[in-house]
Amino acid sequence: MGRKMHSQLVVLGGGPGGYAAAFLAADEGMDVTLVESQGRLGGTCLLKGCIPSKALLHVARVISEAEELTEDWGVEFDTPKIAIDKVRARKDKVISTLTGGLAGLAKKRKIKVIHAKGVFTDSSTLKLEGDDDSIPEERILTFDHCVLATGSVPAMPAAFRIGSEKVVDSTGALELPEIPSKMLVIGGGYIGLEMGTVYATLGAKVDVVELADGLLMGADRDLVKPLEKRLKSLLENIFLNTKVGSVYEKDGKVEVAFEGPGKFGTEAYDLVLVSVGRTPSTRDIGLENTMVEMIERGFVRVDSKMRSADPKILAIGDVAGEPMLAHKATHEGRIAVESLLGKSVEFDKRAIPAVVFTDPEIAWAGVTETEAKRDGIPHQVAVYPWAASGRAQAIGRTDGLTKWLVEPESEQVIGCGIVGPGAGELIAEAVLAIEMGCHLHDITDSIHPHPTLSETIMNAGEVFFGTATEIYKPKRR
Repeated sequence: MGRKMHSQLVVLGGGPGGYAAAFLAADEGMDVTLVESQGRLGGTCLLKGCIPSKALLHVARVISEAEELTEDWGVEFDTPKIAIDKVRARKDKVISTLTGGLAGLAKKRKIKVIHAKGVFTDSSTLKLEGDDDSIPEERILTFDHCVLATGSVPAMPAAFRIGSEKVVDSTGALELPEIPSKMLVIGGGYIGLEMGTVYATLGAKVDVVELADGLLMGADRDLVKPLEKRLKSLLENIFLNTKVGSVYEKDGKVEVAFEGPGKFGTEAYDLVLVSVGRTPSTRDIGLENTMVEMIERGFVRVDSKMRSADPKILAIGDVAGEPMLAHKATHEGRIAVESLLGKSVEFDKRAIPAVVFTDPEIAWAGVTETEAKRDGIPHQVAVYPWAASGRAQAIGRTDGLTKWLVEPESEQVIGCGIVGPGAGELIAEAVLAIEMGCHLHDITDSIHPHPTLSETIMNAGEVFFGTATEIYKPKRR
């Protein structure tokens, strides 16, 4: 029998949080082992989430732009022919390129990578399950510390688990098995709307059903409104305030029973995407054999240094709580490693940006207007409509808006929301401003390039002061 493998730091999970933690720890001189159950590094984000979905959304956006040119600019294109195998292959190539790069970086950093499922047998030991050649003979890995970064999986209510290939979660939808004639998306959140957009643009007739009375309930309503308007022309139907009672397969179709004012009765679909949230991957990995404390929904309780109740185990990313976003996981991974190294750090962010990559994109950071009203946070709102933007007019996208939430007394920026093309890129300036505690004058006094959509960040501040050039809205005295 071989000798048991030991590592100063084990990172359990090779997603954006996990590999960021492992890479930084190795750069700081630690002996690091990265344990990942998938055959490649990258986690949900790279393998079956953020990256492949954005690759497909790019295809959808190009098709939409061509249609806009035909309708509005007199530039005519033939109807696109979709070679779905090539679309799928291109998406897979993007994934392979990035995962290959991660593997190379891990090797250069001398990180031991084991492709196995890790199960805690106690607070300093993992049992390794699987059949990969990277698994040591003893199948036991001990450690001084472990960063838990196992991520999350799509939630699939029992009523929808009918054993049919025609009922899929986001992972299945990203495989692009085919373009169905008729498709239903259950859930009006960002993942469902992003994938519904892709399939609709590629030729499917797509319905969306949502139990709440609106789409994207985590976002401010004025940001969602332009998206809803465009979705109504792209999608076949949007059923709000409507519950899905049952799902079953019959004669090669998926029969869905609806209950609500938006839709009542049964409808048949070729494909059903269930997109009702995600669940942290903390089950069946032996956490009950450690001192790690669990809280609601299966999250791990952590402090501001990402330490769990077990002194040997830290937790980051989706398992450590909302928001379940890749960029949050990456930052938490760095905080976890730096705290292990004894540095004075903690996770205490004023602004974690959220982006919905639909068309138009929606992005926000800091305090939302909805939160401010709900929690009684003193605030003023300044909105700049993109109809006043020369760049938005030039590209035919005047449906957007940019808004600031401002603390009235100090005029410090506490939140920002943007809807429109490229909102996900524009929000980064707002994140920096909120984190630095900028006052609105800091933004309006910074010269922004013209003509760009980034000007709207400055222009929204000018609205607050009543000095916006392109619109007449004097500040109330």
